[in-house]
Amino acid sequence: MTNYDKYFAEQMKNPEFRKEWESLQPEREIIQAMIDARKETGMTQKELSERTGIAQGDISKLENGSANPSIRTLQRLAAGLGKTLKISFV
Repeated sequence: MTNYDKYFAEQMKNPEFRKEWESLQPEREIIQAMIDARKETGMTQKELSERTGIAQGDISKLENGSANPSIRTLQRLAAGLGKTLKISFV
């Protein structure tokens, strides 16, 4: 177990931390889905930027979680990756 893993496990014992971490799960899933889809295509952020017209810096911000994408932006990214955006409530 790494130092990070130990630290994270300790933080998860804190109810406030756990609640916040769990509340951010949907955002983490969207971010990971964007990254995974881009990597599956073998595309760089720059190539995706050229296909979508979204600035590479903005794609980077989306992927590192420092920006929240609109549905329209997610649709543009999906189209640029040759995919379809699907959102569901479960």
